[in-house]
Amino acid sequence: MDFGLNAKVALITGAGRGIGKAEALTLVAEGAMVAINDINAEQAQETAEQINAIGGAKAKAFAADVSDENAVKSVVERVCAEFGAIDILVNNAGAGARYWGLPVDELPVESWDMIINTHLRSTFLCSKYVARIMKRQRFGRIVNTSSMNAIGGGPPGASNYTAAKAAIIGLTRNMAKEIGSFGVTVNAIAPGYVHTDLVASYPEHRKKIMSSQNPVGRLCDLNEVAALVAFLCSKQAAFINGAVFSMDGGRQDFVWGTQLF
Repeated sequence: MDFGLNAKVALITGAGRGIGKAEALTLVAEGAMVAINDINAEQAQETAEQINAIGGAKAKAFAADVSDENAVKSVVERVCAEFGAIDILVNNAGAGARYWGLPVDELPVESWDMIINTHLRSTFLCSKYVARIMKRQRFGRIVNTSSMNAIGGGPPGASNYTAAKAAIIGLTRNMAKEIGSFGVTVNAIAPGYVHTDLVASYPEHRKKIMSSQNPVGRLCDLNEVAALVAFLCSKQAAFINGAVFSMDGGRQDFVWGTQLF
């Protein structure tokens, strides 16, 4: 199927590895050019070089902390100067919780702020400055990364992460109403446990517990997430706006008392 992404320009945050990297590789395979953002400059550059080695000069690295407003302004300006437009924005930047597992009454404020800023603030800032460009173009696709936690709640000790991901859903739905008339769609994905390099390094008993949390009985593959994102960026998805797509294998509720971490 032709998704109509040929020569479209995509800015993907947190694309140095994991889900963001898989999204970048998939969008390039569909004909898009990609701006690879990551806070880790080395990883961003490696991803861009890997893509260019496969299919020519279709990627460029833009290292920056996208929870910082001035950094976001700079990245957006540089991407436009390099590629001439931004047609697609995939908000994927995130971070793991430093104090994962602590109940809300024990959670340090610094951990709350870090997670909220890295996930929610970065999504807001990138959307804010890219939406202006898309409105002028009368075209755009924005895909935000939420989580299954936002829909069904997460394990004990994930209140900061769950709150950030739930807020991203609210932001997605409101943005969809605000800019949909300009030909810009805004949707969100809500993955379950995804088989990233980080998850692959977990002990086997932990991965078995994670896999058992859904009736499919396995972790989500990176390429499955990337394929959904590619579709939401396509011409075929032009009428899908303000939607949230679960990718959790039909997840059951977290088994309380299970020592996942």
